[in-house]
Amino acid sequence: MNWRLRLRKHGVIALFAELVIASWCVMTFTHEMGHIIGGWIGGATLIDFTLAPWRLPYSLHSPDPLPLLTLWAGPVLGVLIPVIFASLVRRRWAWFIADFCLLANGVYLAVAWWSGDRFLDTPRLIQAGAYPLWIAGYCILTISVGYYRFRADCIGILR
Repeated sequence: MNWRLRLRKHGVIALFAELVIASWCVMTFTHEMGHIIGGWIGGATLIDFTLAPWRLPYSLHSPDPLPLLTLWAGPVLGVLIPVIFASLVRRRWAWFIADFCLLANGVYLAVAWWSGDRFLDTPRLIQAGAYPLWIAGYCILTISVGYYRFRADCIGILR
């Protein structure tokens, strides 16, 4: 392998790594901001939060008169904000991030459901009265569309 080909290959890998890191940061930020915005709209009092992407972000509301709004706003806005942004910007990198967010939000709710950890969103959604079919539908839709689109993004960049 000559040095030009090696340099080009390392450049693509560096670009891919940067996009994955950016995607993770955008996903955690928009998801958690969704909870904060949902709580604010529903009249909840935010008592503590962290948006740091290097650990699991969280927000605590008490009292929370509309916990379903607060809880659903995280995964819904965590998908809608990046998708709307990518639709407006119309750049490949923006769609990579939006598609990552689509897949990651669905996988998060599915894994949280499977784990049963009472502090994660899915058990809290169920405890607050969310219909499991709505959660399953959200997971199936976001994971299937997100996987299809994100896989195509990865192939396109790494090709």
